[in-house]
Amino acid sequence: MQNVIIRKLKKEDVKDIRKIHAAITKTPVKADFTRTVQEQATREEGASFAAELDGEVVGYMTSYILSGGFGISKSAWIAMLGVNPKYMGQGIGERLAREIIKHYKKKRIKDIYTSVRWDSADLLSFFKTLGFDRSNFINLRKTL
Repeated sequence: MQNVIIRKLKKEDVKDIRKIHAAITKTPVKADFTRTVQEQATREEGASFAAELDGEVVGYMTSYILSGGFGISKSAWIAMLGVNPKYMGQGIGERLAREIIKHYKKKRIKDIYTSVRWDSADLLSFFKTLGFDRSNFINLRKTL
């Protein structure tokens, strides 16, 4: 996938990202997903990128910086990742992640976190290949 360009996420990418998300989840895209992507595209701090092939967005990864959350120093969090199913397994997600890692290294942020469902073996494997491992956090949930 040498023709794929990794670049900063733009608000105009939302339409393509919605298509990718719908193709992955096989569900309609909700308004709050769209709003979140638009916010990530306009954030000054943090790093969110799109993978573009022949003028079409074929992948995306969003992240943000959290300062002083729950006793940890400034850290980065990968929030969303998606690759068009037609292009999965071709290194696009890895290129997006490497760009985010490079971005935070320049900013001297030491830790990057993400959350993955325990039963998402493909995502767990993907992040493991990038050097991610279990952190000292336990995800908690309260259902209302």
